[in-house]
Amino acid sequence: MSSLRHTSAMLVVFMALAVGVGAEQLEEKSCDVIGDESSESQMERALLKKLEPLSQMRFNVTVEKGKTENYIYHFRVCREVNSSQHDFGGLVQTDRQGKRTTVIGRINETQVFNGSDWIMLIYKGGDSYGSHCSGEKRRAVIMISCKRGVIASSFSIISEEREKEQECFYLFEMDSSLACPAEDSHLSVGSILLITFASLIAVYIIGGFLYQRLVVGAKGMEQFPHFAFWQDLGNLVADGCDFVCRSKPRNAPAAYRGVGDDQLGEESEERDDHLLPM
Repeated sequence: MSSLRHTSAMLVVFMALAVGVGAEQLEEKSCDVIGDESSESQMERALLKKLEPLSQMRFNVTVEKGKTENYIYHFRVCREVNSSQHDFGGLVQTDRQGKRTTVIGRINETQVFNGSDWIMLIYKGGDSYGSHCSGEKRRAVIMISCKRGVIASSFSIISEEREKEQECFYLFEMDSSLACPAEDSHLSVGSILLITFASLIAVYIIGGFLYQRLVVGAKGMEQFPHFAFWQDLGNLVADGCDFVCRSKPRNAPAAYRGVGDDQLGEESEERDDHLLPM
């Protein structure tokens, strides 16, 4: 009986270990900024977090240079192109003829910085150049430019600088709305105050109307909130305007006199007789 319990306990342990290993394998590695964790730039961390929506997307571009050079470049943002390789390759070149794979840059050696409408992502630590660039490690530079309305598009390679002795690199570009600055509301202080005032008036009128109708049971014009107050206020305003705008006393006679029937005498039938020849 004890041996059966011992076997069951061992099975539980092995299952737990298997689940833990499987979960670790499913969790993809993300970008690691160059330097110790304690000295990492907060700005770089913020930019990487901003680019996080692109991490589940894959980008490919094919380059043909005659018959000897025919490559496909695979790129992912802060994720491994092939997680089964465990090589931290964030940008990988594949030779379509020989099927040879070259890591251009690795996500465990990442740099990132930005401008007003662009973000530059750099993967260092790629495979060695060999005979070019003094045999240094390859480096991928990805320029992400602002383009509103698209999450990501137009991934392409611009150039490969490998004729120098040092600091060689591959330059790529792509468009994304994530590189765009936040849009201003374009509302002035006066506009905000006007919108707030109009909203308060609307709430007052609608809320007061519902209260007067449903709670008080008012009908007609009495449903308007504080109807008596606004009616008196309107009369006072009218009286004030009448007092200020009128320049003559109220008891002064009118400046014109009407024409009554008594002032219209009968026309003489002989009014033109003197004009007739005798």
